[in-house]
Amino acid sequence: MSSSASDTKTISLEPYGISAGQVHYQLPADALHRITLEKGMGQEADSGALAVNTGEFTGRSPQDRFIVRDNITEDKVWWGPVNLPFQPDAFDRLYNKVVAYLEGREVFVRDCFACADPNYRMGIRVINEYPWSNQFAYNMFIRPTAEELEGFQEEWVVVNAPGFKADPAVDGTRQHNFAILNFTRKVALIGGTGYTGEIKKGIFSALNFILPVYKNTLPMHCSANVGEDGETAIFFGLSGTGKTTLSTDPVRKLIGDDEHGWTAEDTVFNFEGGCYAKVINLSAENEPEIYKAIRKGAILENVIMDKAGKVDFEDTSITQNTRVSYPLYHIDNREEPSIGHNPKHIFFLTADAFGVLPPISRLTPAQAAYHFISGYTAKVAGTEAGVDEPVPSFSACFGAPFMPLHPTVYAEMLSRKMKESGTNVWLVNTGWTGGPYGVGTRMKLKYTRAMIHAALNGDLGLYTYDTYHIHSVFGVAQPRQCPGVPTQVLSPRATWNNDEAYYKTAFKLTNAFRENFKKFEAYASEEIRRGGPQRYAF
Repeated sequence: MSSSASDTKTISLEPYGISAGQVHYQLPADALHRITLEKGMGQEADSGALAVNTGEFTGRSPQDRFIVRDNITEDKVWWGPVNLPFQPDAFDRLYNKVVAYLEGREVFVRDCFACADPNYRMGIRVINEYPWSNQFAYNMFIRPTAEELEGFQEEWVVVNAPGFKADPAVDGTRQHNFAILNFTRKVALIGGTGYTGEIKKGIFSALNFILPVYKNTLPMHCSANVGEDGETAIFFGLSGTGKTTLSTDPVRKLIGDDEHGWTAEDTVFNFEGGCYAKVINLSAENEPEIYKAIRKGAILENVIMDKAGKVDFEDTSITQNTRVSYPLYHIDNREEPSIGHNPKHIFFLTADAFGVLPPISRLTPAQAAYHFISGYTAKVAGTEAGVDEPVPSFSACFGAPFMPLHPTVYAEMLSRKMKESGTNVWLVNTGWTGGPYGVGTRMKLKYTRAMIHAALNGDLGLYTYDTYHIHSVFGVAQPRQCPGVPTQVLSPRATWNNDEAYYKTAFKLTNAFRENFKKFEAYASEEIRRGGPQRYAF
């Protein structure tokens, strides 16, 4: 845990055009916790954690995320529905309006770092309208020591004003909320939303441009941990696939839970200083490390508590995206500094609500590139209006909303690094077994953990006909046996007890894969295209 400046220290924000009424600089977490309670902006849970409601927005708003189109980004960004362009002059006008809104107000400022590796470290100054937003920045970014604060130089600035609402007709936004990156001015401008995830994702989206373009480093939307043998494991996966849960492992040290860089020196470093975990259905039994991390200093978002402050983690009446942020030092079994070496295993996590993918399978390099570009998971019935059966969901590189470059740029970097380091790649289905959502059941966490441990320990055997079965539809190699897992569970078809229904559903999913991949075919090699599921139709 690093030291903090005193409650009374302040700085000038004039370089950013901000004439705030009162500037709180580098307040410790407990002071921000106290101020939030005093202002009636949060409550304290019985664990000591701060509980806040983020208001209208309880998740990111991808359609309101923009990148300023300028000389830096014009020819490099993959423009389209993921990376929406914003004009430089429109940004300047909107920035000035946000600055005018903050004039005379109380603001909270924090200096911090992104990137645990000192060779890649980036200084960040975060300017927040709300105290709990500033505490989130304390939790999620790397906390400087007192010595590091002396002469601190920020490279990027985050200006975060949840109470400011844009006028779309005048400001060029889609609606009143926005998150805009300006690579020339090195500013992340966020307004109209209290969802704290926009703060960290703004900076990490910037790094997803900076690191591959200027630092020859692959940025990854993944978690990572390290074993006693010093070998690093990487976990890719979209929200709800178990990325945080599976990387927070009692027998392996956590490097980080969401964002990492893989360098030319074959090291993996965490971007962050904390974790931002989903807490829906959280339990001490299934996820003890995360459950234990929810204590004084943590921030719970959009949860329901009783009068005594007890949280009902199963209550999703506000949102299914209930969250907690906490600093990494809340996890006892962590790697310090947050840097790993020798990445030997990569796991692609998918919550397949169709229940047709094997619970674990080994991928060839071509299959790995194909599935990385695809970034598949599935939405389940009831999570969105009008969704009454599983719906395929694809997000390139398992993090398309945060990737400014074309997905094949990241895929080619990953493929090259995998070959150079001899990495094994596994596709892990943390979703349904025995049928689709509504018929089958969710894969037991203890089975998934057993399969991952078996892969890490070499217990899944050599890649031979006797030890693996090639799936007849998806073409992936599924192990025939795994310690601690019933043999039938390893075969999704066997769990259905209805071959016709299984294959009909499996082919439905392969068609969705092929349809999604059409937009990448012109950029992908023939080898990668052949890494997809076999081209059959039911």
